Formats: sequence, structure tokens, C-alpha cells
Amino acid sequence: MPVRGSRRARCWPSSIPPTRLLQAQAAQAQLAAAEAELARSRGDLDRYAKLVEQQLVSRSAYDAQKAAYEAAAGRARAARAQRDVTRNHTGYTELRAPRDGVIASRQAEAGQVVAAGQTIFVIAADGGREIAIDLPEDRIRQFKVGDAAQVELWNAPGRRLPGTIREIAPAAAGQTRSFAARVALDASAQGEVELGQSARVYLAQSSGEGDLRVPLSALQRGEDGATAAVWVVRGGKVLRVPVRTGTFGSESVPVSGALRAGDWVVAAGGHLLREGEQVAPVDRDNRPVAAAAAAQPKAD
Repeated sequence: MPVRGSRRARCWPSSIPPTRLLQAQAAQAQLAAAEAELARSRGDLDRYAKLVEQQLVSRSAYDAQKAAYEAAAGRARAARAQRDVTRNHTGYTELRAPRDGVIASRQAEAGQVVAAGQTIFVIAADGGREIAIDLPEDRIRQFKVGDAAQVELWNAPGRRLPGTIREIAPAAAGQTRSFAARVALDASAQGEVELGQSARVYLAQSSGEGDLRVPLSALQRGEDGATAAVWVVRGGKVLRVPVRTGTFGSESVPVSGALRAGDWVVAAGGHLLREGEQVAPVDRDNRPVAAAAAAQPKAD
């Protein structure tokens, strides 16, 4: 149901209610009467001003006429303000779309009595497409408005659309303790996304502590018992690789050192392994990971 912002989108009833119409007419009539009284008082004041100059009337009579004029001017201003308030209230009986778009949902039924300011329709405006996401509290400083993002629609896996972070909430939500954010799609990708679709958003994370991150469960004690290390599968065998850790997150930690991008890291069962032990890697669903078993160490 398209709603054009340049036109009035009238809701039920389709015309101004009789009560509101009568109130608007009464306010206009009161203003007209007040302005007529003001015009008469202005004429009387002008005549008294000439008479007082000729000393035909007393100064006190002129002052009384001046006070009457000022009172009439005040009543005219009050009537004009009341007329404007009534017009505003009358305008509340009409719904106007602020922008072009489509009605996404209806919050009231036909015949229902609603209060001023109550939401009746939710409109999805034409134009840009945005994805609402939540950013974790422990990594919120890694993101800022304007950062690049990639959006993968659930109905089009493997295809990523360009976008940027447009907005980040200034405070965390009370229950989830996460920060609401919005990712705006680039103009070139607007026509490929429909309203209400689900998507997965990929954001580049750079904390200044290293670009590599591993699950918390992958961390093991180093050979000296004081440093950290991870088990890496190379050539079907596990090797202990020492690493330096950064700030711990809720699920992962940034690491630096001898670990290389693309290494297969043991995420579970590391406390049972020994250096050089032959292993048969499996993923989270216990499926064999042939790529890790066949991977050979790379020459430095």
C-alpha cells in the first residue's frame, strides 16, 4: 500500500469529524469578533487622542480608552492563538506520510479511538536499505561509524554486498548489554534487498593487538608453564606454537607471534595432545577436515 509523502494520506474517518469542524468554526468566529472589537477600540483611541490634544476630554478618560484598547488587543491575540491550537488539533485527524514509502504495519484498527501522538502506521521509507545489528560490549571500541562492512543475505549465501556502519548507539541496551547499530548498504546494492530480509554482517575487527584471533578454548600453557600457546595441525601432526595474547573477549582473544593466517588451530581437546602426535582433525560436527590433515608446513 504505497503512501506518498507529498500527499495527505487520510485515515478513518475519511473527513474531519463534525465536533472538530465545529470547534474550528467557533474558534474562527471568536477571532473575528475579537479583531472587530480591536478595530473599534483602535478608532476610539484615535478619536480620544485628538480630543485630549484639544483639551475636550480629560487625560484620565484617554488613559481609560487606551487601557480598553490594550485589553482588546490581548483578547485578539488570545483568540488567534486559540484558533491556531484548534487548527492543530483538527490536523491530528489526518495522517500524513512524512516521506514516500510503503506501510510496513498497522498499529490501530478502523473505528478505534486513538490519542494524539499515538502510532497508527509504521512506514518503510523509500530509499536506502539498512541492517539492524548488535555489537558486543567487549569489542565496541573496535568499531566506529563509517567502517566498511559486508552483508550476506540468508537467501543468497556466499554473495556479499558492500556497506558501511551508519550509526552506533551511544549506550548499551539494558538487558543484552550490546550496542545497537545500523549498517547502510551501498547505493549499488539497494535494488537487491527487499524489506524485512535477514542478513549476516561481516565487519573487519582490528584492535591494535594483532589481526589474528583464536577461540578461548584453543589457548594452552606454553612449555614453561607461564606463557600461552596453541596447537596447530600441520601435515597431519600437531605442533605447539607460542603466542602472545591481547585483551580477552567473551569468546575469542587476539594473538600474535608464530601463528600464521590460515593455520588450523585445535579448538578442543588440546590438553590431551603431545608434540608431534598424529591427529585426525574434525570440525564442530565431527566431520573429517581433510584440508587440515593434508596441509604442509609453509617455508618461512
